[in-house]
Amino acid sequence: MELFHWVSDPNAWVSLAILTLLEIVLGIDNVIFISILAGKLPRKQQAKARTLGLALALITRILLLLSIKWLMGLTKVLFSLAGHGFSGKDLILLAGGLFLIAKSTLEIHAKLEQSEAEHAPEPKGGFMGVIIQIMLLDIIFSLDSVITAVGMASQLAIMIAAVVLAVAVMLLAAGAVSDFVNKYPTIKMLALAFLIMIGVVLVADGVGQHIERGYIYFAMAFSTLVEMLNLRNRKKENRG
Repeated sequence: MELFHWVSDPNAWVSLAILTLLEIVLGIDNVIFISILAGKLPRKQQAKARTLGLALALITRILLLLSIKWLMGLTKVLFSLAGHGFSGKDLILLAGGLFLIAKSTLEIHAKLEQSEAEHAPEPKGGFMGVIIQIMLLDIIFSLDSVITAVGMASQLAIMIAAVVLAVAVMLLAAGAVSDFVNKYPTIKMLALAFLIMIGVVLVADGVGQHIERGYIYFAMAFSTLVEMLNLRNRKKENRG
């Protein structure tokens, strides 16, 4: 079949491997946010919410890939403001960034106001409310992911294969990520701070001020390493 003629091309496999790795990296923030939202549900519903959330992320990405012509049209300037031309992509990134900043800030505020004896209140709308929030985030994160795929590969089959593989890896890791984030309150706070930073990056992209992603990922990795050292130190102090 013509769809799979790339299978015999070694360069296509290299492209698939690199793109899959990039999609996993781009999907880490998506997994963290899904884990935080799902963690507010009763424990028996959390795994279901994570699985459904990532399944929706996969469907969203594939639908966007199948709509490449429309997707590329999102880069056309719709209007100009303060010397910057805004496209459909810019507006989505801007709205998504503001949503991430607002949602993460509210989550941090709720965490600070909540006493140790209190349990986190069940989110408004219950299970479906969480799924709707996950769907909104999936659209935002999927746009960045799919645009990366379009820029990295020329064949639709390779793009779809990379997205499927990346989501499969995220699905396998989601449970461990969720347990880790929920077990350590400081890690959850750090994750929410990361999401605010990602929101700021999306807003900056939306207004035409691109921030190199490598700097962001380095800052996140460095902060996580420091927090890991803090956790290890606290464990030693508790044992002592």
